[in-house]
Amino acid sequence: MSGIRTLCVYCGSSRGNHPDYLHAVRALGSVIAERGIRLVYGGASVGIMGALADVVLAEGGSVVGIIPEHLVRHEVAHQQLSDLRVVASMHERKALMAELSDAFVALPGGLGTIEELFEMLTWAQLDLHRKPCGVLNVRGYFDHLLAFLDHAEAEQFVRPHHRAMLQVADDAESLLAALARYRAPGAQKWT
Repeated sequence: MSGIRTLCVYCGSSRGNHPDYLHAVRALGSVIAERGIRLVYGGASVGIMGALADVVLAEGGSVVGIIPEHLVRHEVAHQQLSDLRVVASMHERKALMAELSDAFVALPGGLGTIEELFEMLTWAQLDLHRKPCGVLNVRGYFDHLLAFLDHAEAEQFVRPHHRAMLQVADDAESLLAALARYRAPGAQKWT
């Protein structure tokens, strides 16, 4: 996977209501470990976050968890990680995750997952980074969100080249291939 040595994955501290979510997480974790990609994630031992870290670790991969102090007990910080970093705030968490990573992927998750993904897309839109962003669309989880983005583009609130920045696939191999092929759009005028 050309150029991607460290992958940031945003995902839920819940396991969701269908086994396909865990199956997809395990498949992604296996591919990450197999390719020698370092995982950066939110540092929890619960939900699909914890499951992803467990798979990467079990298969000999490297995992960096970044968790704010106030979530250490709430999200049950994963104590077996290659590198667990406890930070002061959510802002510090997100900034460090962005700094350490070459690409960003969102798995099914809640409000925090969506917020983290959209912050990275916004930073890419503003040309603050040129790193690929994608979603693993397990069971069509992101279909309505993607339809909203298409609507925002049709209503001319999102430009086509910005809408095209978000890479989408329903399996790990295809998503990692799309991230590897990604080329950021050139800097665009705002008017």
